[in-house]
Amino acid sequence: MKHGPVSKSAAAQADLFGRALLPGLEAAEAFVTEAEEAALIAHIEHAGLEAFKFQQWEGKRLTRSFGWSYDFQTGVFARAAPIPDWLAPIAARAERFSELPPGALAQALLISYGPGAGIGWHKDRPVFEHVVGISLGAEAAMRFRRRRGDKFDRFALPLAPRSIYRFTGEARHAWEHSIAPIETARWSITFRSLAS
Repeated sequence: MKHGPVSKSAAAQADLFGRALLPGLEAAEAFVTEAEEAALIAHIEHAGLEAFKFQQWEGKRLTRSFGWSYDFQTGVFARAAPIPDWLAPIAARAERFSELPPGALAQALLISYGPGAGIGWHKDRPVFEHVVGISLGAEAAMRFRRRRGDKFDRFALPLAPRSIYRFTGEARHAWEHSIAPIETARWSITFRSLAS
């Protein structure tokens, strides 16, 4: 994973180990400080999180959406409570990292991962475009896959504590992604822009 600023080109990028990131995928470590991380985790834990539900299934992670929400049981996309004041400065920094205009990140999803929690293979709902995530707590891995015939192309992005990633374009629309389960506490903040 790259350290510090990363190139904003859509071309494949090489990380410190010489692997190329997917077109449309950017990442950087140390996006927030350790003190900011601790404060963000405390805010997330007191944000009124609820168990994630998908149809009749209940996940091992707790979530809360701001700005907009998507109900996976009813398929309803609707306005939610505004992004809270404590999160607004981080959203503004995430917009600058992503070279998006102020206010472009209209949705925020807070997640607290319990032991063994992850996220299965999926693509974000088509109502969203840019996906910008901040990883807090334990290190994890975001996996990407794209079907090619009867096989999959695969890519893994290590998510260091306090790191940020953004995907759009090919990485967003041509690849599915998932978060591998881990046994250590982890939190994330995911911002999304609305599709035009």
